[in-house]
This record gives sequence, C-alpha cells and structure tokens, in this order.
Amino acid sequence: MKKTLLAVVTISVAAFAYANTTSDSSALVTQQCKISAEAVSTLKGLQYGNTSIRKDVASLIDRHLKTPENREIAHKKLNLMVDDKSTDAGALEVKYCS
Repeated sequence: MKKTLLAVVTISVAAFAYANTTSDSSALVTQQCKISAEAVSTLKGLQYGNTSIRKDVASLIDRHLKTPENREIAHKKLNLMVDDKSTDAGALEVKYCS
C-alpha cells in the first residue's frame, strides 16, 4: 500500500510540475516520456495489469500533452514500454526517451 501511494504521489507531483505549460516544448515531451517510464516501471513492480498501466499512464499523457501529434507519439512509446520485459525505469528511458 505504501508503494502504491508513493508511486501515485511521485507521478502526480512530477506531472503537475509540467501541467501549466501552454504548448508542448521538447523539454515537456522528454519529461513526459521520463514520467511515463517511471510510472510504467513502478506499476509493473506493483504487478498491475498491462491494461491498467496503459489506462493510468495514458490519462497522464492526455492531461499534460496538448499537441495531438505528441500525444500519439507518447502513446506509442507507452505501449512499447508496457510490452517491454524490462521493469527498470532507467532502461525504459534509455530505450524509448532518447
């Protein structure tokens, strides 16, 4: 329970920090990818199902990225992260956020 609460708080704080931008800068897109990698890693560690992970992280992406093209790219990366066997956030970042 503590891990779940910590994961939610961490993800929410990081997402909120970038929520007030008016457009999707490259820094915002990169940060969203890193947040997604961390969220996927954390939720995999808590043994969430893939569908739940996709739904929860997709809602963060949709809330914080304003440009439809960036959302689409972020969703594709999210799906790759979820399907990846790795549970390490750093490994997911290297593979999908560079």
